[in-house]
Amino acid sequence: MPAYWLARAKVYNPEEYKKYADQVPAILAKYGGKPLARGGRFQIMEGPKKFERFVVIEFPSFEQAVACFTCEEYDKAAAFRRSGAGEVETVIVEANAPPK
Repeated sequence: MPAYWLARAKVYNPEEYKKYADQVPAILAKYGGKPLARGGRFQIMEGPKKFERFVVIEFPSFEQAVACFTCEEYDKAAAFRRSGAGEVETVIVEANAPPK
C-alpha cells in the first residue's frame, strides 16, 4: 500500500536550502520515492498561512517512506535546512482504500 510524505516548508535562506534540495531526488529514488507535487501554485483554504512551499512524495510503502526519512543520507542532506535555512513540517501518511 503506498504512503506519502506531506511536507510544508518555509525557506529562509534559499542558497543553503538549495544544498539540501539538490541532494534529495537521488535519496528519494533509492527508496522508491516519486515526487507528485513540489513547489508550484497553491492556495491555503483553511489554517495558518505560515508555510509557502508544499511537497507530496509517493512511496511504495509506509516502511520505505519512514526508512528514507530516517536514513543517514537524508539526515546529512536535511542538516542544511535544519541549520536555519528553512522550516519544514513533514508527515507520513499511509494510503488506504476508501470506505465502501
